[in-house]
Amino acid sequence: MEAFFYLVPGLMIAFALTALVALLRRARHISSAWNSGLTAEARCLNTYTTTSGGGETSVSTTLHHVYEFTTREGRPVRFEESNGPSTTVTGDVVMVRYAAERPERATAKPPAPGRLVAEQGCLLAFFGVFIGFCVMFMVSVHAGFSIMDGVLP
Repeated sequence: MEAFFYLVPGLMIAFALTALVALLRRARHISSAWNSGLTAEARCLNTYTTTSGGGETSVSTTLHHVYEFTTREGRPVRFEESNGPSTTVTGDVVMVRYAAERPERATAKPPAPGRLVAEQGCLLAFFGVFIGFCVMFMVSVHAGFSIMDGVLP
C-alpha cells in the first residue's frame, strides 16, 4: 500500500518532466528559427482544428496550419504549426523563419523573444511548484508511515 503513495507522485513527476522538456525543446526551436535570419514566403496549404476534452471537462480547440515554402537552396519544405492566427486561411502567403540546418522546424510566428521568455518562465515556475508539491507529498507520506511503524519519535 505504501508503494502506491510513492508510485503515483513519481509518475506525475515523470510526466511533468517529459512535458517540460518537450515545451523547452519547442521554444529552443522557435528561438533558433527567429535568430537564424533566414526567411521565406510560405503558402498556407490547409487549416484544421482539433478538439480535446468533452463530457465532464471543458472542450478546448486548437487551430493548426500547414505551410509550404522553398528554402534558399531550392528544397521544398512542408511543416505544420499549431496555435497560429485564426486570420490566416488556406491560400494565404505568410513570412516564415527557419534555421538552415533544420528548415522543417520553421515558424510562421513573428519574433517575440520577450514573450517567449515570459511564457517559458511561467511554465518553469508552474512545473517547479507542481514537482515540489509531489516531492513534499512523498516526504510527508514517508514521515507518516515512519511514525506509524514507530521509527520516528
